[in-house]
Amino acid sequence: MATLRFAFHPPGETGGPVAVPYVDDVALTDLLDRFELAAGMSPAGDAYGGLDPRSLSGTMTGHFHGLEFGEGKTPVLGCACGHWGCWPLLARITVTGDEVVWDAFEQPHRAKRDYRGFGPFRFARAQYDAAVLRLESA
Repeated sequence: MATLRFAFHPPGETGGPVAVPYVDDVALTDLLDRFELAAGMSPAGDAYGGLDPRSLSGTMTGHFHGLEFGEGKTPVLGCACGHWGCWPLLARITVTGDEVVWDAFEQPHRAKRDYRGFGPFRFARAQYDAAVLRLESA
């Protein structure tokens, strides 16, 4: 299983710091940049940033359990400018008693992009919830 943590990066246009997920100590933005560049996607590279916690409705726990969005997918990254709605990376977040899975990634502004080779990322539920709780209390 992978491990999840969050780190705050400098603010984008939103003015506040953004929270970037790290999977096994590699920024999700970096993992995604590598995937998109290798797949020949354009634009790609440095297009994504973290999420501004102030722009999310509800709690971090609700957000990262996939409960805040009714369409079945949740933003796990936002645009490099700091707005999650501008250029988001969406994922299906499935929470069970033992694990949390991020899969079925999509870029909603580029529906033809194929992210089937990206992920899935599987996290132990206890470690995942602890990382999200640390983010929520930061």
